[in-house]
Amino acid sequence: MVDRPRAPIAKTASYEAEPHEVGRVLLLYSGGLDTSVMLKWIQDEYEAEVVALTVNLGQPGEDYDVVRGKALDLGAVDCRVVDAREEFAHEYVLPAIKANALYGGGYPLFTALGRPLIAKLAVAAARETGCDTIAHGCTGKGNDQVRIEATVAALAPELRIIAPVRGWQMGREEEIAYAREHGIPVKGGTEAPPYSIDDNLWGRSSEGGPIEDLSEPPRDDVFQLVTRPEEAPEEPQLVRVEFERGRPVALDGERLGLVDLLERAGELGARHGCGIVDQIEDRIVGLKVRDLYEAPAAALILTAHRELEKLVGTIHQNNFKPGLDRQWAFLVYAGLWQEPLLGDLNAFMDRVNEQVTGAITLKLFKGSASAVARSSPNALYDPALAGFGESGGLFSQASSPGFIELWSLQSRMAYGLRNRGGQK
Repeated sequence: MVDRPRAPIAKTASYEAEPHEVGRVLLLYSGGLDTSVMLKWIQDEYEAEVVALTVNLGQPGEDYDVVRGKALDLGAVDCRVVDAREEFAHEYVLPAIKANALYGGGYPLFTALGRPLIAKLAVAAARETGCDTIAHGCTGKGNDQVRIEATVAALAPELRIIAPVRGWQMGREEEIAYAREHGIPVKGGTEAPPYSIDDNLWGRSSEGGPIEDLSEPPRDDVFQLVTRPEEAPEEPQLVRVEFERGRPVALDGERLGLVDLLERAGELGARHGCGIVDQIEDRIVGLKVRDLYEAPAAALILTAHRELEKLVGTIHQNNFKPGLDRQWAFLVYAGLWQEPLLGDLNAFMDRVNEQVTGAITLKLFKGSASAVARSSPNALYDPALAGFGESGGLFSQASSPGFIELWSLQSRMAYGLRNRGGQK
């Protein structure tokens, strides 16, 4: 008989649920081991009804009928499956594209972008189904607990939260034993998978297991989405990405809805080995972790967007905006989707992206996606000015000496003062 983990007695945040406050729970349900064990455990430990919620953000290969059936078989009074791909693409991924969003220089935030939407949908479902509590399967070591709980607490302060995995501290083997005892089918069998996986239409993350050994390169079995670059096609492929006001609208001349375009871009990038990121990352909770990301759609779209933005922006915009891009990415990574500063930054990103219309041609080859051609009606570029021949009225080469004398004046004065008497 497996000892059943007990519900936490003490709470440290005002929104955490005491056992006597829990009557009906909205469980964020993936169909995996953690949330399946949770579904049964909540019913027994809290003597509560459970409503399951599963959110489709474009996870590849998921059978949502199977997930829903499993939840109901385990005792859920209802299981709602929400297709949120369109909302995710337009309201979360698109702002990230406009902000060229990468955390730590490499992570395109696909999980971080999905969590506030999942939490928002959980709040709506909880209210619709009369739930007093929301439960999630995040651990105490990750960022997702921050993203989900901060969003729920902001949107629905009347709701309580429980996080059984964080409280019961069961390991993988204990969870499997609990599942066996209670007849809970384990996705993929009882063998512990080597990695913890999260994915949606913007990318895929893998962590844990062999990845934690920093002295070793990633094993081949981790790459389930992107072709390893050395095995990618031997011939490069050119892909033309078109934007209107910062939004990608077409690939190779074919206009597509945003979800379809992101999926198509992901397929192209994955085929050519684009979007693999091996990153040491600073989590909000203070840990450094190693994550492996496969983000082929982001590798193409963000590269193209940055190039087009650079073409239409002034030198001052192009020097200033990357700092705001980094701040945007940090706020999203940190789970602060309701932070007013994020709204202020979004207003700035929208304004800048009013000019980001045009097309970038990328060359995809053996893991790289590089811009090789550019065009825009808003380009701040004139071939006559850029060349070495005589230029027109916008610029006179004869004016250069006067400009140079004034531009370098303070630097020359400072150099002279600091080097008086031949001192170096």
